[in-house]
Amino acid sequence: MIRRVLVTGATGYIGGRLVPRLIDRGDAVRVLVRGRERVEGRVWEGMVNVAVGDVLDSSTLSEALEDIDVAYYLIHAMGADGDFAERDRRGAEHFGLAAEKAGVSHVVYLGGLQPDDDQRASPHLASRAETGRVLAEHVPVTELRAGPIIGSGSASFEMVRYLTERLPAMVAPKWIKNRVQPIAVRDILAYLLTAAEGEPGGVIDVGGEQLTFRDMMHGYAAVRGLKRLILPVPVLAPKLAARWVGFVTPIPNRLAVPLVEGVVQPLVVSDDKAKQRFPQIQPIGYRESVELALGKIGLGDIETRWSGSLGSGETLHLEDSKGIVREFRRVRADCSAQALYRSFTSLGGDHGYLTFNWAWRLRGMMDKVVGGPGLRRGRRHPDELLPGEAMDFWRVEEVEPIERLTLRAEMKLPGEAWLRWEVCEEDNAVYLEQTAAFRPRGLPGLLYWWSLYPVHLVMFTRMARAIAARGKQLESAG
Repeated sequence: MIRRVLVTGATGYIGGRLVPRLIDRGDAVRVLVRGRERVEGRVWEGMVNVAVGDVLDSSTLSEALEDIDVAYYLIHAMGADGDFAERDRRGAEHFGLAAEKAGVSHVVYLGGLQPDDDQRASPHLASRAETGRVLAEHVPVTELRAGPIIGSGSASFEMVRYLTERLPAMVAPKWIKNRVQPIAVRDILAYLLTAAEGEPGGVIDVGGEQLTFRDMMHGYAAVRGLKRLILPVPVLAPKLAARWVGFVTPIPNRLAVPLVEGVVQPLVVSDDKAKQRFPQIQPIGYRESVELALGKIGLGDIETRWSGSLGSGETLHLEDSKGIVREFRRVRADCSAQALYRSFTSLGGDHGYLTFNWAWRLRGMMDKVVGGPGLRRGRRHPDELLPGEAMDFWRVEEVEPIERLTLRAEMKLPGEAWLRWEVCEEDNAVYLEQTAAFRPRGLPGLLYWWSLYPVHLVMFTRMARAIAARGKQLESAG
């Protein structure tokens, strides 16, 4: 049977992996995104129907839900600033009402495991549970509640990975001995796919083997052949621990807080409902999930990353902004347009920025100290970039193959900043056009820009030349 399926959160970590699997299964898939450009360049771009809308704007949902059999609700504001609970509540209310009006018979929602005592749930976990309840007030729901998801590029896995790799010994709060149930991303995808095939099932807890967060770190260390010493201490506030996680790992503080709060209380599956409902799914063990994730990372085969989806705030695009200052460079490149494009779209991550890499690393460290993302987010893929995904402390704003790349800064700044590279073919020659743009925010922004102007004058000039030279090297290498 061909199901007409709507996927919200289609460009997020789970949604971006679920969509191609639904297509492979033969479902007719529609995705709800805030901007059509968010699906550009994805392998499934031409295989889905795209609906532009936002769950926070109820007027955009009726068309997206028209003639839909099953809808996946994969939206949450866990990493957002401000009143995330109110946004989650409002989004679920809008979506539930619109789905009820459209006659949707089944909504599949991915939530989080809850502690035995609801009063002890963290604000983020409580919000996840409330979202499920709000949806269920309007439409039949299957709410899959899961613990930490382990897979290449997942936030939980990155937290364990970086803490274990970087710290031979660490002092940790005593609640790292609480039991949790991580689950492999392949298993949560299997649950999501199978849930849509049956009748709505209400709340269903899903998880892999039970172990402590300390066991998770020791398990990762064993797979990597590392020896690690972890010493629990009686008192360490969750928010203080989250700040430490935010400093050591690529995870920003606003996301580290809910991840840490998620292990402050024991979070385990409360019954065997999942086994009864999905007997064909046998979750793999934790160590196997770690091995699979590391294998994907080693091959550079990371489908999606935790940092790939945009935040819920408004986005200011370079073309829309007013009152900006620009630094422009134009350099002739003795290579093809394709080689030049490849040269600047492979910047960042392990490749670095070709010149003054020490200065870029220093800027990343400074940004991390003040609560920014720093450079540790890296890249999802060594050469490929998609609109909307993160690259170090940048967000990919625009990608036009063989033409243009625009990055928007997400580092802590007194204003908004962009970097753009364009390929220009003129009089049988190829040129690189590089633009650094900044929209200052008040006097601090102006002082920031002009105080760094002499540094930028040298850095950006050498960067443009280095990109052109690397394009020539890439072409020579075939």
